[in-house]
Amino acid sequence: MKITSSAVSLNVEDVPASSGFLVQHFGFREEMAAEGFASLTRDDAGMNVIFLRRGLETLPADQREVHAAGLILAFVVDDLEGELARLRSEGVEITMPLTEEEWGERAFQVRDPNGVIVQLVDWNAPAGA
Repeated sequence: MKITSSAVSLNVEDVPASSGFLVQHFGFREEMAAEGFASLTRDDAGMNVIFLRRGLETLPADQREVHAAGLILAFVVDDLEGELARLRSEGVEITMPLTEEEWGERAFQVRDPNGVIVQLVDWNAPAGA
């Protein structure tokens, strides 16, 4: 098997709202879009983020009404404090404050208009870890 690209696909109520949130606040761009569908990319992300409208008939019946819940869309960044300050200045509500775990992960979270959790992360592993 050879994987040529990767994507995460999330079912949401309002595709344009989630798409616009990633475009406005996280520098993604819409690569493809149609009624009930948007595929977003960044040159440095290594994957696409796809939003599908809940209830879309092209989805298998057992997936149509499932909302993107219980997952975290995480992006590792170089300047976590700078991103936190930038998002605050843009009026984005920080839904989980900056935390630091003993294993070196530092992160904070926001939510998009559909409740999708977006987490920005950096790794500062302790010496010898």
